[in-house]
Amino acid sequence: MILSAAVFLPIAGMIAILLTPKTQVKLIRQIAIGVSAVVFLLSAIATLQFDSGNTGMQLVEKVAWIPQMNVFYHLGVDGISIPMVFLTGLLGLLACVASYNIEVRVKEYFALYLLLLTGMMGTFVALDLFLFYVFWEIVLVPMYFLIGIWGGPRKEYAAIKFFLYTLAGSIFMLLGILALYFKSEPHTFDMVQLAANHAYSLGFQKIIFLALFFGFAIKVPIWPFHTWLPDAHVEAPTPISVILAGILLKMGTYGFLRISYPLVPDGARWFGIYMAILALIGIVYGGFVALAQTDFKKMVAYSSVSHMGFVILGLSVFTYSGFDGAVLQMFNHGTITAGLFLLVGVLYDRTHTRDMNSFGGLGARVPVYAAILTVFSLASLGLPGFSGFVSEFLCLLGSFTVYKVITIVSCIGIILGASYLLYMMQRVLLGPLNPKWKELPEINGRELFTLIPLMVIILLIGIFPQGMLNLFGPTTHALVDAMGGIAR
Repeated sequence: MILSAAVFLPIAGMIAILLTPKTQVKLIRQIAIGVSAVVFLLSAIATLQFDSGNTGMQLVEKVAWIPQMNVFYHLGVDGISIPMVFLTGLLGLLACVASYNIEVRVKEYFALYLLLLTGMMGTFVALDLFLFYVFWEIVLVPMYFLIGIWGGPRKEYAAIKFFLYTLAGSIFMLLGILALYFKSEPHTFDMVQLAANHAYSLGFQKIIFLALFFGFAIKVPIWPFHTWLPDAHVEAPTPISVILAGILLKMGTYGFLRISYPLVPDGARWFGIYMAILALIGIVYGGFVALAQTDFKKMVAYSSVSHMGFVILGLSVFTYSGFDGAVLQMFNHGTITAGLFLLVGVLYDRTHTRDMNSFGGLGARVPVYAAILTVFSLASLGLPGFSGFVSEFLCLLGSFTVYKVITIVSCIGIILGASYLLYMMQRVLLGPLNPKWKELPEINGRELFTLIPLMVIILLIGIFPQGMLNLFGPTTHALVDAMGGIAR
């Protein structure tokens, strides 16, 4: 029952917070952080118990839920979902600690935060399409309020835009799920059964893949469905930006791996070239737009469009290296970009501005902050020795054997990544110190607690990536084989 505990413990914490008087702010924070810590512990235990050599589902829980519709409460993990479960537990704890300085409507904030944690964790472990859709939609509600109430000056606009975009995609996804249910004999929402019996016509698979594609592409987001992302990131409070970039975007790419590819593989292969083209546009477009930004947070937001493009590129080619790189990039992007958003928040809490041109010379004033920002920036631009290099290299390696021209042009994204990140470091850390920030305080212990674990992971994977690849490699390779992968 370890997965059920990880999914529903936050609901218990939410109820405890709702029963706590709103004047007990310290107790509310302690409950939220305590629950998040236990969820992380459960996700770590599940990861340690996971047998990477077994490509089937593990830690399975299956109970009849709505027998009349053949709906089951069905949970489980494999090599594709276990990294996301661990990442959700880790970032769930770190973002909760980063939320400690929330001062307005603290009770409501942490109650919604724990509900969000349940939805995210449930999405990554659900093996029934009906249950998956329920958790997918649960995420939408607390995120809407967390942006709309605790966000920046344009928070209502950003929250509504996020809600409408995601809801529109969810409607298409629901139609695809219902079509799969009624097409199956006997009717079932069980992902494992549907994957084992996917003898559908190519025309049907194309329609289903496109229906699911809109739902997942908006969440990633794939260009041109990305326009909600910068607004949501810029207006969201820092911890919610961490969750949004680190976990929510991965729900989209996870959906391709968990549902679209196993259930309609012929439709996925038919759409492969179009996925590669959209990935290329996202990589280059995101890089150029990030380079043009003066808002620190918006720069990191557009960098996500570019970096997630490498995930889509890896998923478009159906090769071992491509899929390995895609899953590793999902995890690495979650840790690196989460760290960058936390660092933006550290600076904003002290200066109340995100204009990079208003800084300068902070490397001498806050050297510890500067060193950490340098590490995360170098990891994001893909410097060898850091985790970002390994995953992007694998995505490019896997795609080169299939789409040579697209892969070569996609390398522009690496150059652009180095450009906007080094340009950011120059404006923020180097040059003469702006007298306005001569008394700027150094990063504190609580903030270091949220960043050091991410730095350790970035360095460990950068130096020894095989440990992570061994965790999910057998599962991704089995998926490629099942889909009739066209290259190794």
